[in-house]
Amino acid sequence: MNNTMPGIAVIIPTYNRLDSLKRALKSVLAQTHVADEIIVVDDGSSDDTGQYITKNFPQVRYIHQHNQGVSAARNTGIKTSCADWIALLDSDDEWLPNKLARQVSALNKNPEIKITHSNEIWIRSGKRVNQMDKHRKAGGWIFQHCLPLCAISPSSAIIHRQLFDQLGLFDENLPACEDYDLWLRICSQMPVHYIDEPLIIKHGGHDDQLSKKYWGMDRFRIQALDKLLTSSTLNPTQRHDACQMLIKKCKVYLNGARKRNKLSEVATYEALINRYSLAET
Repeated sequence: MNNTMPGIAVIIPTYNRLDSLKRALKSVLAQTHVADEIIVVDDGSSDDTGQYITKNFPQVRYIHQHNQGVSAARNTGIKTSCADWIALLDSDDEWLPNKLARQVSALNKNPEIKITHSNEIWIRSGKRVNQMDKHRKAGGWIFQHCLPLCAISPSSAIIHRQLFDQLGLFDENLPACEDYDLWLRICSQMPVHYIDEPLIIKHGGHDDQLSKKYWGMDRFRIQALDKLLTSSTLNPTQRHDACQMLIKKCKVYLNGARKRNKLSEVATYEALINRYSLAET
């Protein structure tokens, strides 16, 4: 174990992404600060992931499970790990070599921190692209900043295990936007630490991204907001802002549902708008 702080467990969920997984693992092994555990959770891959990892990465703990989704895979890794700190890494992303070292240094200087994240470099279809302002990262009390979109990249985050014990793991009922749901739960309760320099590279544009798999991603964010508003953990200002965001997202989603003649969904989201509009009066 490292002497500078409690141990770090790296959790990498994967599903039929052997080529990018190799890159992700190499970036972990290239860290200037060595992780204490590296756990790959294979969520039912049909490629040669298991054989390759076992043969070429003997220092990695490999877990295979039936396909249950990214939330279940991350949760398996978190529950299996022993370290106090959880560093997430998606199998299509990679870390820059000083990622863990920079964050460990920040945690040592700020022992009150329970979660830290960083800026990032974006690569889309092999080309570097600039982030739009709506994707801008920030630190502190960022609950309102988290309401429109996911404001923390899982691959950049290090989270103390205590937060999962207090606030729960990833929601396995959400096939997408599960990170949005977790960040809302965390950021409504505490500030987050932010390092304003790129420590990870996010690779996008590939066909198996969840944003390409599911139409109308906001419906999962609406589900997360509804769950949060029902939980009674928000202060009055947070509740008002979350309620307004849910209504706004419902209205946008309704336009798409009407165009696609999804009548049952139209009724569902109209009812949500009415319920939360009444709650605001």
